[in-house]
Amino acid sequence: MCYIYNNNIPIQELSPEKMKKETLEIPFYGEINDFLASVSLHNRTQNPLFYCLRLKPNDDTIQYYKPLFKKNFYFISLITNSENTKIIYDTTKEEQLDSFLVFQSPNQIYSFHRDNNAQGYLIYFKKELFDFYKPHFDKEFPFFDILKTNFFKIDSNKFKEFAPHFEYVFEAYDKSPNQKHQLSIYRFLALLFQLKEFTNAYDQWETSFNTPQQLLYKNFMRLLNKFYIEKRTVEDYALLLHVTANHLSKTIKNVSGQNALSLINERILAEAKSLIHYTDNDMAQIAYQLNFSDPANFGKFFKKHTLLSPLEYKKSSQS
Repeated sequence: MCYIYNNNIPIQELSPEKMKKETLEIPFYGEINDFLASVSLHNRTQNPLFYCLRLKPNDDTIQYYKPLFKKNFYFISLITNSENTKIIYDTTKEEQLDSFLVFQSPNQIYSFHRDNNAQGYLIYFKKELFDFYKPHFDKEFPFFDILKTNFFKIDSNKFKEFAPHFEYVFEAYDKSPNQKHQLSIYRFLALLFQLKEFTNAYDQWETSFNTPQQLLYKNFMRLLNKFYIEKRTVEDYALLLHVTANHLSKTIKNVSGQNALSLINERILAEAKSLIHYTDNDMAQIAYQLNFSDPANFGKFFKKHTLLSPLEYKKSSQS
């Protein structure tokens, strides 16, 4: 599949300068309905703050691969039967999944490739949906992290435990007579509190194993997932983390066994491989989408780290 552009000019008719301008900008969806249109969904929500979607096996109504994009709203998904679904977050690539739970805040760079058999629940919303609720939304539900996508790998038993709570929300959503979904919204708020209990227990367990070095490493990975398109040096991230580049490099090496720059390059390569494998974009489009100055530099970078040219990698992945 190809990227969606803001004009109908075939990409091969554009000059390199024009091509870079057209392809470098990551699509941004300010409204839920704009995003639904971008993934080929015919349905639209009458409530611009809220949309619920059941994901069904062999469902051709929604795109199977979505390249890099940003959106101006929140997202929750609970998915099972997701064996061939591929998710990349914080430079981690998850494959051969059973089930998973995802929380995502606005303005995060994201892409996905879903399995044909995957099923579950997708909820898109804006926090203005809960204006009637007085506490600060982000403080009340910290699993919506502004720096990263919160991903929880779960098993089918945990999916079966969560699913009835999601179904309770969707039942009210489907039966809403006026598309305002008041009952579903109240049920959704209750669901968020139930999910908060799960994520709090998980975070407490995870934090008990964290050292200051591990916390710095995790914060680095969160920032890397958010800024890897724009920021390519260790110094860039050290500045964001208020430490020296030398201290950051040593810490990353001690915790992960890898150099910080290697992790930066791996994140770029992971997205490059996904774009090469799952889209019909040519190498020039991919190069500019990933913020390389020109296709030649992208080719040199890719071959240096994989020993294959982008075209050689595409042929090998297809075979």
